[in-house]
Parts: sequence; C-alpha cells; structure tokens
Amino acid sequence: MDKLTLYIANKNYSSWSMRPWMALTAAGVPFEEVLVPFDDAAGNPRFREISPTGRVPVLHHGEVRVWESLAIIEYVAELFPEHGLWPKAAKDRAVARSVSMEMLSGFRALRSACPMNMRRPKGRIALPDGLGEDVARIKTIWEDLRARSGGPFLFGSFSAADAMFAPVVNRFDVYDLVTDAQTLSYMAAMQAHPAWIEWRDAALQESWIVPSDEA
Repeated sequence: MDKLTLYIANKNYSSWSMRPWMALTAAGVPFEEVLVPFDDAAGNPRFREISPTGRVPVLHHGEVRVWESLAIIEYVAELFPEHGLWPKAAKDRAVARSVSMEMLSGFRALRSACPMNMRRPKGRIALPDGLGEDVARIKTIWEDLRARSGGPFLFGSFSAADAMFAPVVNRFDVYDLVTDAQTLSYMAAMQAHPAWIEWRDAALQESWIVPSDEA
C-alpha cells in the first residue's frame, strides 16, 4: 500500500489540521506528517502545490488527494477498518458522524471569537452575541454522549468524534469558557490523551506568530 502523507499547518493555531492528525495518531494509523506553516492571514502559497483548495489539511495517498478534515478521517477509516476510528455499533457511528458534521458546519461565533491557540495564557475575553449558545450546545453534546457511553470519551473509547472536538477543548480551556465539573472532566480526559500531549508539546515549541489568531 502507498504511504499516507498528511500535510498540516501550524500546530499552535490550525484546528482543522489537529482533527485528522489526532484521529489518525490516536488510532495508531501509520502516516507521514509534513508541516507547512502559515505566518499570516493569507496562509502560505505552498498550499496550492499540495492541495486542490489551497488549504490544509490534505492527505496524499499515492495519486489520491483528500482534503477537508472529516473527509480525511472517513477515507482513512475505510482503509483501516480494524483501527476503529469510529465507534463499533452502527447506531453510535451514526450519532458520531452527526455530531462531527455539526462541529464541521456550526459554532461560528465560537470559531470567530476564540481562535485555537495552544500557547495562549488562560484568560477571558469579551464574549460576542451567540457564543453562549454555541458553548451551551457543545456542553450538551458532550454531557449527553458521555452519560450514555459511560465515558471517559464521547463513545467510551476515543474516536474520530473526539478528534473533531479537540480544538474546542483548547478554546474552552484557554478562553476560560466553562466551569462545570462534567465539562471539565471531559476536557481533562482529552488533555491527558497521548495524542493530545504530543500535539500540544510540538505546538509549544513553534516560533511562528499569527497576529490575527492572537485574540
């Protein structure tokens, strides 16, 4: 089989890169990581050389190019079904994909006001309209799924759905958006996962600064 090469951007800022990287790493899928940094709001012209959209992440597998975080996860899950990127039960996989798509398409107030930033010192900012609703909905998703599965992750064991919400864990933490024990418990489980720790440690070593993401 041709090797998988995952092109990502800055680990400190790139929430979209974090999602498939976390999913593949946690599942033990072998891949090569290539980091192409962006250092301004326009990204990096090199992205056009590797991605049809001019954005990352993008996965190369022989002649195949797969872009968008969730599409990458789905493609790899089909290649490596034995690695269990999605929950085992069909009904759980359906819900996992539903909440992953909700994460993909929603929560714009949270995304806009609170860019992912692994290096950011913890502290609150002025919150715009709509952000409270985003936070409340995400907390409900996490609480309901963990109550049903027994935790510590959304479907018991770590899955692609957890990877899709990984950047939110950083946002909730560094912008000090939540205080309830249930949410903090899930965040603690995520932040203790070896894949999270590996990503975070690499992010903290980066030197690039993107002013637009320094909320």
